[in-house]
Amino acid sequence: MASAESAPAVPRTVRLAGVLVAVEGLAGIAFIVGVLAGGAQSITNRLAEAGYFTLLSAGVIAVAIGLLRGARWARTPAVVLQILLVGVAYYALNGASRPEIAFPVVAVAIAVIVLLFVRASRDWVWGTPSRETPNQDSHEDEQE
Repeated sequence: MASAESAPAVPRTVRLAGVLVAVEGLAGIAFIVGVLAGGAQSITNRLAEAGYFTLLSAGVIAVAIGLLRGARWARTPAVVLQILLVGVAYYALNGASRPEIAFPVVAVAIAVIVLLFVRASRDWVWGTPSRETPNQDSHEDEQE
């Protein structure tokens, strides 16, 4: 296992993806509040649905915190979540005819996927020095 000193720094792209995933988690919490607030369902059904989405939102927020803190394990569940959200957006657009939901969901999902697959993010997750800052050591040597 690499030491903390040799591990590459967490790139901004990963942290920005973490922020976007956190927004998705907060949207889940807002949905939970909406479920609890009303509807024609019985209180038992609303509590069950809210409990289910609470678990899902807690997982999403845990992944967001992982990305923000630079935990490499968080990248894979974040990518899987985004792929699932693209499916949700597809259904919202075609099955439910709700483009006001579909377009923001798919835009954020694609943005997170792109952010987690750019070169700096890939280099970080594999633990290799980023190629976006080549010869960083040589510049330091020139200044001495």
